Amino acid sequence: MKSLRTSKTVTSLVFLTLLAACVLVIQTVGGRADAQQQAPGAMKADASKALIDPADTVILLLDHQSGLFQTVKDISVAELRTNTVILAKVARLMKIPVITTASEPNGPNGPLMPEIHQNAPHAIYVPRKGEISAWDNKEFLKTVRETGRKTLIIAGVWTSVCVAFPALQAKAEGYKVYAVMDASGDPSEMASRTTLARLSQAGVVPMSTNAVFCELQRTWNRPDAADFAALYAAYAPNYQAVMESYQKAQEALKGEKK
Repeated sequence: MKSLRTSKTVTSLVFLTLLAACVLVIQTVGGRADAQQQAPGAMKADASKALIDPADTVILLLDHQSGLFQTVKDISVAELRTNTVILAKVARLMKIPVITTASEPNGPNGPLMPEIHQNAPHAIYVPRKGEISAWDNKEFLKTVRETGRKTLIIAGVWTSVCVAFPALQAKAEGYKVYAVMDASGDPSEMASRTTLARLSQAGVVPMSTNAVFCELQRTWNRPDAADFAALYAAYAPNYQAVMESYQKAQEALKGEKK
């Protein structure tokens, strides 16, 4: 009789152990399912941070000086100036702070191109006292920090110096840094290529001008869409022809309907 009771007790314990194991498995599988269901939401949150946030951005236009332009060989000066102006215009459209500076503007490097401040009248100019890197100038650094923003879009002449030095220093301080390669210029393609490699290895993100204004624009469903269309036309003149053809076709279509 005692043996029978012992056998029943053992059987009960085995059953309870198996039941507990089943519950544990169900909870584990359920937890994984919940995690998988939550994953898309988490992915969306991460995806929203992948592109530039205009509210956290400052545009730094460094040493776009007339004397330095004459040394640029990796991009035409006309294209370089056009792309720099586009950055100034998109900054005005998006109400993004712009900080400019020049190394020795009264010397052979020459003055800043006037189109920057003409198209971004809110831009702040910070004079330097001979520092090659703008980041080494205390007033410039103070001006950047006072914006409270941590994303920097940088362009300048030379790419290998005026852009690279502050970009690397800012990245080391924890800023998110983008270098606009076609709004910057260097004395040779070799200088530009080696700088691109150096910046990329340090975590500075290379960009083109059109990528900047498209990323900031994000949608055509906005009241200033026509102003952004003008930026597309300025950056890619062939796109201007596309716009003109489309507009003419629309006008002809309206004429036929009357």
